[in-house]
Amino acid sequence: MIDKYAPRLSDLHGVARLGVDATTGVTDVVEAMHAAIARPHLGVRHAAPDRTSGIAGLVYRSIRGVTGLTGAGLDAVLGRPDAAYQRSSTQREAIVAALNGVLGDHLAVTANPLAIPMRLHHAGQPLTLRTDLLSEAVPDAGSRLLVLAHGLCMNDLQWTRNDHDHGAMLAEALGYTPLYLHYNTGRSIARNGHAFAELLENLHAQWPTPVDEITIIGHSMGGLLARSACHHAAAHDHGWLGSLRNLVCMGSPHQGAPLERGGRWIDLVLGATPFAAPLARVGKLRSAGITDLRHGNALSMHGRHRTVSLPKGVRCFAIAATTGSRRGDLKDRWIGDGLVPVASALGHHPDPDRVTGFAKNRQWIGYGMHHLDLLDHPDVADRLLRWLTPKPTRKN
Repeated sequence: MIDKYAPRLSDLHGVARLGVDATTGVTDVVEAMHAAIARPHLGVRHAAPDRTSGIAGLVYRSIRGVTGLTGAGLDAVLGRPDAAYQRSSTQREAIVAALNGVLGDHLAVTANPLAIPMRLHHAGQPLTLRTDLLSEAVPDAGSRLLVLAHGLCMNDLQWTRNDHDHGAMLAEALGYTPLYLHYNTGRSIARNGHAFAELLENLHAQWPTPVDEITIIGHSMGGLLARSACHHAAAHDHGWLGSLRNLVCMGSPHQGAPLERGGRWIDLVLGATPFAAPLARVGKLRSAGITDLRHGNALSMHGRHRTVSLPKGVRCFAIAATTGSRRGDLKDRWIGDGLVPVASALGHHPDPDRVTGFAKNRQWIGYGMHHLDLLDHPDVADRLLRWLTPKPTRKN
């Protein structure tokens, strides 16, 4: 990993593809408007066709033809392997992660080179889930796995904040082997949850040593993703779920994030990633992942909320944060960490059928913290240690 942003050929290819998609999309919209204006007599009951005819139609078809040829040319020139640019940087990873959060579903559907594939990383490097390769990549592979899932518009490297990493801290203190999930946060949580469950099933089968314990920590969207994965694993009788001992959700909007309006969530992440400042211009776009996050959807239900039960036999914990103090008023508690209200992060809801169900002694509120402070605040680190430190076995 290097600090200087070294753009890859595939990055240029991906950006060029987005430009072609944008040009085609604008052309479609303009022609549809032209067609509607040209045929007002069709009225509301008869939808006007999206295409025009005559000279106007020829112009629009020409624009699409030229755009298509341009895109094909760019694919031919830029769509080649760029082995010379395989090294990356923290800046590049942050920019690509933010772009995936905003447009990730589109990037995935169009097979754009900028779309992030779901992978597990260790020490900043992607892992191939094959036993012999895992043995080489993780020579000190232990039987206790800690899997950390990041939030919207973020990536695995951003678990390190102000020189602190919960994963590294817990590995040193409790002997975990930390693995970091890297994924496209713009895709729907349900789709990502399905893929995450399958990934963990493969990991469980290929890990070099027998797995005694899996602990998952999810920040923000990562918590909903983990719950979705557990639901999928239970439905398909996955073996890894039997090894799951702990699930910790930090600042996860279990009941939605009503404060996520006007690009607020994206603005916060981009504010912590100055290299991605140009993406702030598209902050009002809404990927499937953003929509799910706003409503707390862990399963696809056509935009409707569906309660997902916590996994059975697993110790599940919820951490909320609020910018207020212990003596803060109700307004502070409602604003929460600036994005997620305290009640949502703890899974509370007026409707008993929608309560997430975290045990009271497994809920905790951090005061004087913003959403991203959950990644490095010493009080959060202390709480994780308290919860995850094995309790001594009582002797008869």
